Amino acid sequence: MNAASSSSNAPEGAPQHAEPGTRRLAARPAYAAPPQPVAQPLPRHSPAIGGLVPFSTVDWPGQLAAVVFISGCPWRCHYCHNTELQTRAARYDWRETRAFLETRTGLLDAVVFSGGEPLSEPRLPSLIRDVRRMGYRVGLHTAGIYPLRLADVLRHLDWVGLDIKADAQGYDDITGRRDSQRPALACLTQLLSAGTDFECRITWHPDWLDETRLLTLAREMARRGVRRFAVQGARSSPGAPPGRALSAQAQSLLTQWFSEFTYR
Repeated sequence: MNAASSSSNAPEGAPQHAEPGTRRLAARPAYAAPPQPVAQPLPRHSPAIGGLVPFSTVDWPGQLAAVVFISGCPWRCHYCHNTELQTRAARYDWRETRAFLETRTGLLDAVVFSGGEPLSEPRLPSLIRDVRRMGYRVGLHTAGIYPLRLADVLRHLDWVGLDIKADAQGYDDITGRRDSQRPALACLTQLLSAGTDFECRITWHPDWLDETRLLTLAREMARRGVRRFAVQGARSSPGAPPGRALSAQAQSLLTQWFSEFTYR
């Protein structure tokens, strides 16, 4: 998965001045510096925090969010831009990350857990509880690898971005693992049943899924009840333009089939 970010308008460390009669927030460092990677190995039971984006406008549509990356993913998607997050490793101390997020309450709407695959983290339910206690909304990016783990946290989530890799014919070629579509569809069924706000999105290139197959897949998603669908053009590197553009005709059809369709 990928997460892009944009910088906030105020510089880090900017002083805050309260208007007369308003509650002062000077007791907390509203623009504290983000945590840094640990210099020494953390205990083995530590949550596998692999990175942090302090401010993002794109990882949860319509929300200003911090993004916490979890290291560890059993799939090996050939287009993955976050390969450094495929192997489980605790690169950041959760206590420091949590303390930083506390300084951003009131400035951000939400915290999104991404990866890697965030459901690979056994302590994810505890991390979610921590940020909910701060008053944040909670989002999750997932490839749908662990249906039982999703079921365990779903009631605590406000939004989910579910990656759909391909159609049945192409799923295992993308993920490098056998029978990989099955758990993803099980997670989709959970999301549809729970009524949780979610988006299905697919990273697309015609070399591995031509437009006809993409449209057949999308039509099936719409038939099942998916309302929000996004096509993300495959890129050679983050920030590069998509390798191939989705046709205007395909975009027009997708716009008709979904309440919300986005081409990124």
